[in-house]
Amino acid sequence: MTRRKPASPFQLLFLPLIALFMLALVLLGAAVINIPRQASAMFGPPAPGLDTRQRYTLSTILLIRADHLTQALNPGGPETQFVIEPGESTPSITGRLWEAGLIADPGAFRSYLQYSGLDTRLQAGEYTLNPGMTPIEIAQAMQSAVSAEVTFAILAGWRIEEIAASLPTSGLDIAADEFLNAAQVSPQGYSFSAELPGNSLEGFLFPGTYDLPRETTTQQLIPALLSRFEESVSSELRQGYSEQGLTIYQAVTLASIVEREAIVDDEMPLIASVFYNRLAAGAHLASDPTIQYALGYNAAQSTWWTNPLSLENLEYDSPYNTYRYTGLPPGPICNPGLTALRAVAFPAQTPYYYFRAGCDGSGRHLFAVTYEEHLQNACP
Repeated sequence: MTRRKPASPFQLLFLPLIALFMLALVLLGAAVINIPRQASAMFGPPAPGLDTRQRYTLSTILLIRADHLTQALNPGGPETQFVIEPGESTPSITGRLWEAGLIADPGAFRSYLQYSGLDTRLQAGEYTLNPGMTPIEIAQAMQSAVSAEVTFAILAGWRIEEIAASLPTSGLDIAADEFLNAAQVSPQGYSFSAELPGNSLEGFLFPGTYDLPRETTTQQLIPALLSRFEESVSSELRQGYSEQGLTIYQAVTLASIVEREAIVDDEMPLIASVFYNRLAAGAHLASDPTIQYALGYNAAQSTWWTNPLSLENLEYDSPYNTYRYTGLPPGPICNPGLTALRAVAFPAQTPYYYFRAGCDGSGRHLFAVTYEEHLQNACP
């Protein structure tokens, strides 16, 4: 029987060391494998475009420097206006944040931006930051700049109340009621000031897009709208109104009706010609939008423009009801755009007295000289 040679002292020492080394490798491997998971739990998921090496490298940096990313540099520090210039690089932005005392570790901050993918989504603009924000909060804040300007849009055909209703979501700090009250005061210093009745600026708040400072007040907004009207209604248009026998106020009133009647811009001169022909004949303008204006807000339909109108609506007693009263209504029913204003200055020359919506859903109208033709244009 062969006897096994007893293990030497070296073997007795080496074998446990090997076992410990293998265990350490296993634990290290598990720790390494777990690094991205730990980083994701603490900092959110990594950007989809990162490769494996980048994920491990950036995750490791974030975990090592976690305190520099999750803790504010100076909780009691003052607010700072920080501007990112268009096209500015991430290293430049990061360096200036450090110089401004907003972050403690530019390298860790830049690694977080790369890890999260926020480095490609930094928005140019002005930000209000403070050192009481953590670097992660600062990075998130710089994804949506608060522009120093607001783009305010007025659609052609809106009445004053619709303009006011758009203010709460415009970015301007102007209350709807405040605007409505200011729009009831006749301004001075405009070529049309003497013609305004003094109780409404309806028709003269010119539609379009306005780039305004965010701090614009009502007292600044309304003059901006009126000045745009003054600039847009050229001497050529004014001469056209004069040749049609209209004052500016009368022309804007007629243009507001044309604006609400037309769906397709190139029909506006034709629609204007119909109303001119009716005025010349002493006939009723018979325009539905004038009744809609008189009726006001329809709560059931959530609109200022009741549609369809009932037979009872057509009998509504108001000087704006052009089915009951001949001539122009007392004033504009909306704020017309330049196309409608031009159509009134330079109407088409036609024999038409009637028009109605076509049956094809295109928004175009069918025009007629006689009432019999008008009836024949009715949809089947």
